[in-house]
Amino acid sequence: MSISDLALHLGLSRATIRSRFEALQAKGEIIGFTAVVKSDTHRQAVRGIVLIEVEGKGTERVIATLDKMPTVQAIHTTHGRWDLIVELGTDSLESLDEILRNIRLIDGISNSETNLYLATKRTSQLQEAQTRFEQS
Repeated sequence: MSISDLALHLGLSRATIRSRFEALQAKGEIIGFTAVVKSDTHRQAVRGIVLIEVEGKGTERVIATLDKMPTVQAIHTTHGRWDLIVELGTDSLESLDEILRNIRLIDGISNSETNLYLATKRTSQLQEAQTRFEQS
């Protein structure tokens, strides 16, 4: 959200918002900013995670292959039952089916499980951060 939009949303002036941002940065509450490009704002209708088990020592090769897929939003390495957790998003179930078929064909993947996101709730940490911003 831009400073202007945030000011409008909170009913404050742009100068007040900028001042509060600077105060939060000085306190170390804000340690950086993230740019959101226009394509990131297009919300995909179908989102979820794929839990992946990798055979042998092929994890880096599998990650490199997954990283080239435009629907893959993040790849997390982990331990335990699954070796990788892949976040993805697409516009339809048909498209998801094709993506999953392609993922299962990657050499080195021995097993996978897919879980779809039904809804996303705002975390209490995000709500707390907004409250701190409004009070600063």
